[in-house]
Amino acid sequence: MTATDTAPPGTTAATGREVHVDLVVVGAGPAGLYAAYYAGFRGLRTAVIDSLPEPGGQVTALYPEKQIYDVAALPAVKGRDLVAGLVAQAARFDPVYVLGERAETLTNESGGRPRPGDRFVITTDRGTQVRCGAVVITGGIGTFTPRPLPGGSEWEGRGLTYVVREISAHTGQDVVIVGGGDSAVDWALALDGVAASVTVVHRRKHFRAHAASVADMVAGSAVVLTDAQVTRLEGDDALHTVHVQDKDGAVSEHKAHAVIAALGFTADIGPLETWGIEILDRKIAVDTSMRTRVAGVYAAGDITEYPGKVRLISVGFGEAATAVNNAATYLDPDKPLFPGHSSDGAEGFGVPLVH
Repeated sequence: MTATDTAPPGTTAATGREVHVDLVVVGAGPAGLYAAYYAGFRGLRTAVIDSLPEPGGQVTALYPEKQIYDVAALPAVKGRDLVAGLVAQAARFDPVYVLGERAETLTNESGGRPRPGDRFVITTDRGTQVRCGAVVITGGIGTFTPRPLPGGSEWEGRGLTYVVREISAHTGQDVVIVGGGDSAVDWALALDGVAASVTVVHRRKHFRAHAASVADMVAGSAVVLTDAQVTRLEGDDALHTVHVQDKDGAVSEHKAHAVIAALGFTADIGPLETWGIEILDRKIAVDTSMRTRVAGVYAAGDITEYPGKVRLISVGFGEAATAVNNAATYLDPDKPLFPGHSSDGAEGFGVPLVH
């Protein structure tokens, strides 16, 4: 898959297998999309690389229908709507999207380890080369894979899913949700009144989700089974029954058109570990300017680590702006660190360094 196949409307897709820009953003989650906007505001031609086939990162892949409540000025916003707004915001500056491709290697233009002042070459797993003067890594938790439901692999695509992409797709269905975290509880709440029935199965007595959400779920119409686990899915061409075993070994059968396995996911930052940046427990160490220990490489969002770090989307937005502003001065030391406010008019909008 190339950038031409997957670029959101209103953006400029890469042509061919080589892209020349000022700045590369690695990761197209919320922090990465905001970094793409802010880089355009600073007059930087920008490319965004992500291994997923569409923008949005974890939000798009794992909870597009969930409400997000901690974004400033938005009392509540669905994940997919937040991503759509971020893509539209960045579109003003036509970032190049290289989607469905994983950033693999970081070298200088001679193929060696980058030194201060070198231009970078990022090569993807599909052979695309993106050449740039600076990099901002916003890869969230890296490449992530949903934890599978034991014994459920043959039902994937036939009733078993790991994410709710459209709440309306479950209208009138009997739905079984497996898990005890925020995603499981949030989906149970969202489907209450939409699905014909909702059954939540959690292998522990207590839920990991927010207490207020758990209380709302228990007060609703969902059937909640704790100290229990799904042992078998049954059906012909389509799923129709889920077998659940409790802690005493008793097995009950539950009608189900769909099973949503919200069991978390495993994360891997993969090739980033070979880029010469400092990694702390699968996170990238940065200073207060969002600099890594490789000159010209910055990071922002959930993938970063520093004393006092708080992992929120709202924090990632601020870190993305900090990283991009410092990258702008790295690329051109004559540029001011603070470009002025966007409400000031045209002053903050520079001329791209790459044409």
